[in-house]
Amino acid sequence: MAQKRQIIDNIYYVGIKDWNVRDFHGYTTDHGSSYNSYLILDEKNVLIDTVKAAFSDKFLENVAAVIDPAKIDYVISNHTEPDHSGSMPAVMAAMPNATVIATPKGKDGLSKYYGGENWKWQVVKSGDKLEIGKRTIDFIATPMLHWPDSMFSYLRDDKLLFSMDGFGQHFSTSYLYDDEAPYDELMHEAKKYYANILMHLGGIAKKTLAAAEGLPIEIICPSHGVIWRKHIPEIVNAYLSWADCKPAKKVLVIYDTMWNSTEAMAKAILEGASQTGVSAKLLKLSANDLTDVTTEVLDAAAIAIGSATLNNGMMPTVSSFLTYMQGLKPAGKSGAAFGSHGWGGGGAVAVDAVLDKIGIKRLREPITCVYKPEASVLDECKNFGAQLAEIALKA
Repeated sequence: MAQKRQIIDNIYYVGIKDWNVRDFHGYTTDHGSSYNSYLILDEKNVLIDTVKAAFSDKFLENVAAVIDPAKIDYVISNHTEPDHSGSMPAVMAAMPNATVIATPKGKDGLSKYYGGENWKWQVVKSGDKLEIGKRTIDFIATPMLHWPDSMFSYLRDDKLLFSMDGFGQHFSTSYLYDDEAPYDELMHEAKKYYANILMHLGGIAKKTLAAAEGLPIEIICPSHGVIWRKHIPEIVNAYLSWADCKPAKKVLVIYDTMWNSTEAMAKAILEGASQTGVSAKLLKLSANDLTDVTTEVLDAAAIAIGSATLNNGMMPTVSSFLTYMQGLKPAGKSGAAFGSHGWGGGGAVAVDAVLDKIGIKRLREPITCVYKPEASVLDECKNFGAQLAEIALKA
């Protein structure tokens, strides 16, 4: 059955719900995702973004439920990533009269992916506008949020912002709007999306928010997840906080263990942190999803990262986590490494060497032990936990 829902007069949602996707290039999508596309009917008919290639046929059915695809005059590409552009070849075949609108980088990207030699193009920049009849679309370039081609499209007459990946969530639901979905679950999914995709782009996110700040906005239509119409102040304020990685009074103890020695150290650190009234969480990497751990990191003030030693280095789960963190560059965190080893050291030292690259301020040298932590080592861990809590309390 074709998916179409009217948002406001002559503006329709024609996107795709991907209920079963569970991995989005390393991001675990427990609730699936959606690839949102919007259709504006006016003197000129406009399609905003497309969907993943695998859903091309279903997507064109959604469009056809509203209007003959051949009557589309413009296809606006706010972002060239294939989850939003993969169906472009099928779309342009069905819309032979349409002009593709994109930023210069957007045109470059779409051309590299799909050719498009026979497509009609219109390249736009910030400040450009498109009059389509009763409505006017303004374009706002948002480079590196989160690709260099990215842009917002704004319907000034309706105070409606097509925000590309900004304010999105990997959240497949029958609900179309934010005030229909459970609020806490929705905000958690928005936070998880920001933490795992946009965390390293905080400075750019703030500039983008500033660029849109002067626009009256009553509806935000992102490229993933639900449409915002009620909780716009809340999600914008959340983005401002997340852009700064604003710390909460929270300590994380993140680790993996081999024969439970590093785990004993982790629990001692947790005990030391918990006695001071902050939120303290123990996260074993082989028992917790990397996406969820990263979401916790976003607003943590202090972090202890531990690893047992395997082949003179860190555990693979810890290495994977730290590699992920190097790309996301969480700001404003303090912490240190810990871990056990046998006849040769390496695990905690290897973790310590990566902390600078991630941007975590090191509070001390790694806490280590041989084989099994003695009482004195566990006391040292408890004291370190208390130190982490003191930092968190000042957040």
